Amino acid sequence: MPATELTVRSAGMVAGKELLVPTGTHGSTFPHIQDWVTSKLKAKTPVKDVSTSVLVKGIKQWAAYEEKTASRRTLTVFKIT
Repeated sequence: MPATELTVRSAGMVAGKELLVPTGTHGSTFPHIQDWVTSKLKAKTPVKDVSTSVLVKGIKQWAAYEEKTASRRTLTVFKIT
């Protein structure tokens, strides 16, 4: 299942979940989401699956991962096709 990285912005909270809106910019495409996760783990960057705590407007299948960089939270969202 190919996964395309999306650029999103937060639009607030809906039913206790963060609503994310794609900005239209697509990033890298991976043959499988596990390829991206494996590359992060090999680089010793821990990632956490937060797909159940976010909603992505207009996307039926997505995966969202959170990683800590310095003192910031970086959220990476993928559209699964």
